[in-house]
Amino acid sequence: MSFELIIGILTLFGSAALGLPVAFAILVGVLVYLGVAGQDLAIAGETMVQRLFDGFLLLAVPLFIVSANIMNAGSISDRLLNFCVALVGRFRGGLGHVNVVTSLIFSGMSGSAVADAAGIGRIIIDMMRKSGGYSRGYAAAITAATATIGPIIPPSIPMVLYALVSNASISSLFLAGIIPGLFMGGVLMAINAVISNRRDFGYEAPVPLAKIPGITVRAAPALLMPVILLTGIYSGVTTPTEAAAIAALYALIVAAGLYRALKMKTLIEVFVESARSAASVGLVIGASMILTYVVIQENVPQMISALFAGAEISPLAFMLLVNLLVLLLGCVLDATVIILVIVPLFIPTCTQLGIDLVHFGVVIVVNAMIGLITPPYGILLFVISAVTQIPLKEIIGEIWIFLAVLLFALLAMIMFPEIVLFLPRALGY
Repeated sequence: MSFELIIGILTLFGSAALGLPVAFAILVGVLVYLGVAGQDLAIAGETMVQRLFDGFLLLAVPLFIVSANIMNAGSISDRLLNFCVALVGRFRGGLGHVNVVTSLIFSGMSGSAVADAAGIGRIIIDMMRKSGGYSRGYAAAITAATATIGPIIPPSIPMVLYALVSNASISSLFLAGIIPGLFMGGVLMAINAVISNRRDFGYEAPVPLAKIPGITVRAAPALLMPVILLTGIYSGVTTPTEAAAIAALYALIVAAGLYRALKMKTLIEVFVESARSAASVGLVIGASMILTYVVIQENVPQMISALFAGAEISPLAFMLLVNLLVLLLGCVLDATVIILVIVPLFIPTCTQLGIDLVHFGVVIVVNAMIGLITPPYGILLFVISAVTQIPLKEIIGEIWIFLAVLLFALLAMIMFPEIVLFLPRALGY
């Protein structure tokens, strides 16, 4: 490791420790590296512009953000909730099950854990607090846990970013996320059932069978969105980026045209908020691309590959070590930073060890999402605390059991790659 790189890294972490946003801390660290190395500082701007210009796939990120915000602003969330209550509300701990199933469905539309937690999550927490005997800490904790499924089932913003840095097939990644997402939902519903029986949580009054078709019809336009999205991608009619544009347009047509639940003022607010979110993500992406340039200049990925090659480590041991590192980093770093900055360091070693990049990518994304609910700095815990005014201490007190079952699901995906790879292989990807 060169002297210039050490100075750049120390500057990066020092800037972050002083409270500078991560994107700006990365930029400052890179500029210091270039200055100390005697290189032209304009390389930073040139690299960022060139790589963003070449990253057509990145256009999917702001489009998925717009899509999620439109659905949260319209009445789509309410209709989905009514459908899920009719489906699983009648069982013990029914609203907990509704929370999970709603996230499973909503994740097929937004691709964002934060959008899930801040939007539909806030509604279901209010429902759980008002009925069924749920403590507010439990309601918030299960909502945070279920929101982690959002970026696993396609569409997925983190998987788009992973595809960018790994050159893995985004179509294969989307397919590979379906079974793991359902598996995560299954273990969360199982633990909710166990806790509900122990704490004697209530259940919702069964919806008469005669009313279920009507509820389903009212929710159908929203339920069709992931079907339209995935059909377009896997039929070859659209690219993932084009599918993201269609998803945003479809959400707008359903919310504003069909449901008539979106006024012009609200729509403008949606676009402004989406632009802010997209700009924040874009800054991190751009800064990470410049840092990647520095890392490649310093041959860091090759050094890591040589280190593991010399140790003669097995693919399974490598997967466990990397995931342990990502899990620890997830406690303090944003998932976007982990995927764009940390993960590319290990891609060459994965290739050398014969690890499937689609399997590696899905497992890493699941791991990064678990980091969003890992105390003390899990961002989803802060988001839910902010939008519901539930004290963070109460949420953390209830999150541990959900964290444990999600870690079990992650370990199963590492040990049994077919959980991730079955669907892409079955469909020929």
